[in-house]
Amino acid sequence: MSKIEVDAIDKQSGSTLTLGGSGTAVTLACGATQTGFGRTGTVDWQTSSIKTTTFTAANGEGYFVDTSSGAVTANLPAGSAGAIVSFADYTRTFNSNNLTINPNGSEKIGGIAEDAKLTINGQSATFVYVDGTEGWVNIQETQTSQTGVSNFIIATGGNATVDCGDFRSHIFTGPGTFIVCAAGTPSGSNTVGYLVVAGGGGAGAGQGGGGGAGGFRSFTALPGTNSPLNAPAGLPVPAQSYPITVGAGGAGRLRTSAPATDFNGSASTFSTITSAGGGGGGTYNPAESGRNGGPGGSGGGGGGAHLGNGDAGVGNTPPTSPAQGTNGSNTPGTSGGPHMGGGGGGAVDAATNAAGGDGSFIQTGFVGPTAPSYGITGPAGRYFSGGGGGRPETGPVGEGGLGGGGDAQPTPATGPSTGATNTGGGGGAVDCGACTPGGTGGSGIVIIRYKFQ
Repeated sequence: MSKIEVDAIDKQSGSTLTLGGSGTAVTLACGATQTGFGRTGTVDWQTSSIKTTTFTAANGEGYFVDTSSGAVTANLPAGSAGAIVSFADYTRTFNSNNLTINPNGSEKIGGIAEDAKLTINGQSATFVYVDGTEGWVNIQETQTSQTGVSNFIIATGGNATVDCGDFRSHIFTGPGTFIVCAAGTPSGSNTVGYLVVAGGGGAGAGQGGGGGAGGFRSFTALPGTNSPLNAPAGLPVPAQSYPITVGAGGAGRLRTSAPATDFNGSASTFSTITSAGGGGGGTYNPAESGRNGGPGGSGGGGGGAHLGNGDAGVGNTPPTSPAQGTNGSNTPGTSGGPHMGGGGGGAVDAATNAAGGDGSFIQTGFVGPTAPSYGITGPAGRYFSGGGGGRPETGPVGEGGLGGGGDAQPTPATGPSTGATNTGGGGGAVDCGACTPGGTGGSGIVIIRYKFQ
């Protein structure tokens, strides 16, 4: 290899100086620097160091910033004319967790000595320092980033995530957000199955009515026997965030003239699906409004009283198709008795006398055989939305319906029986004076299932 040592290279004629031939790379040796060529307006991207916490940028460098776990701050370098830095959203999460750009002390960004923020998912920006008047100027920005297209839904969220074969279930036992990162395609998956169960109603006291079950709405395409309430189709899920509401159970009632709807469970929601809270149970009370059960996903049972038993609450309120629940029960009574607290309605069976109606089910495979035991095990799978038992003055006490419904207070008296947690079961009624309220309703649950591979 020959070596040429000169102090300067200049053209012999014309206005062009050519270094190297066609197909030849001209490089600077390690440690060498150049002057006079001027900046190209680009940065060297630091791909080996993804930034997840506060950092200070260096002139001529670009940074991928991961804010998936929290907001990040980038400190700009000291300003010198021509300095350049860039930032890009590594995980497309700048909207939920911003990137704050600090101008370094008294420097300015766009003429203002304040922080700048990148707040759009997929956003990137390049800043060049110009002078003390404008400081750092944003010379290039994008507000989207291209990603590969998945044939399958990609999503996050839930208190638990369970895989069963090629399917994934997200289980929400409390409020949260279901985030769809990729909507999938028809050749893979682009719709989800769901189970949305609302909170069960609270039960009444003094020959009280059982609480109605929380509304039950579902869709699954699993082969085999599915719930008679199974909807005809799944839900499409465009890429976005879906707030999830999981309804709480209604409070238990004392002997009060307040309307039973004050003791209804709360609704559960996912996308366009809303399940109504179960109706509160009626209670022993001279006022008719106090004796009646409340309407809801399933209706609360009517309460018993010396002046006559209350009316049962109407289920499937507001109406859905398929129906989300059934009516509560009441037994006609007179001033002489007997005083019967009716059962709360269940998802598929209306209450009968004091017994709570049975709930409905999803197949065990909807959450997978290795998942925790969500729902109540029954002959066809896991059951939810059972009605609470009513408390008659005499005779056998009402049992809660299959699916988490609370049993009525037994004889001799003990504490009230609540609806089972995360089943939407109605609370069980009690027979006592002003001392003890009826059982509270069970909280609801939301489960979302789709093919992920």
